[in-house]
Amino acid sequence: MSASELTEEEERPRRRAPWGVMALVLLTGLALIRNGSGEFDTGPPQPTSVAATDTRVRPQAFPGAPAPLPFSEVDRVRIQAIQVDAPVVPVGLDPDGWVAAPPPEDPNLAGWFSGAVTPGENGTSVLVGHVDNAQGPAVFYGLGALKQGNRVEVLRKDGKLAVFEIYGIEVYDKNNFPGERVYGSTGTPELRVITCGGGYSPQEGYAGNVVVFARLVEVH
Repeated sequence: MSASELTEEEERPRRRAPWGVMALVLLTGLALIRNGSGEFDTGPPQPTSVAATDTRVRPQAFPGAPAPLPFSEVDRVRIQAIQVDAPVVPVGLDPDGWVAAPPPEDPNLAGWFSGAVTPGENGTSVLVGHVDNAQGPAVFYGLGALKQGNRVEVLRKDGKLAVFEIYGIEVYDKNNFPGERVYGSTGTPELRVITCGGGYSPQEGYAGNVVVFARLVEVH
């Protein structure tokens, strides 16, 4: 699929074709890896095997799950367990056809990929952010330290607070990124939070991405 095809798909307003989200299969990792610095003696925390998702079972709706929300752009993301409270800006594709990460000058800034659903809508929404920059740790530096059961709160611009519960955290190699597993719809409102992860080298950047899997459990 060419960069021009990806750009054309992104420009169709609120189109939710599954393959449109699948355009992220290779792009998110590469875009974020390009911007990570990896210049610090102690790298960001990495997920443990205890936090990993059960690959044998796809998550499904559970009793008492809130109904999906309508479209609304995102205002802020909060992850109390790792002291994240950050504004969110829409991100799309850059002129080269890559998923654009948030501007690196502001380390406390996350991005919502506007080619996917908004958090709380039926489907899989995606938040991205830097792990670090030249000055130090950035918004999602601590993502790999999260555990199953931790919560991600997304404040939407319609005033709704969508609360997601984490059911898995994984780190994937950039050359073997499971796009369908990460971005595919489960038929329920879900969220992925993604940053750089794995080993780092000055030549190749970060080797992979940390991916948080979460599902909608509350709406306020």
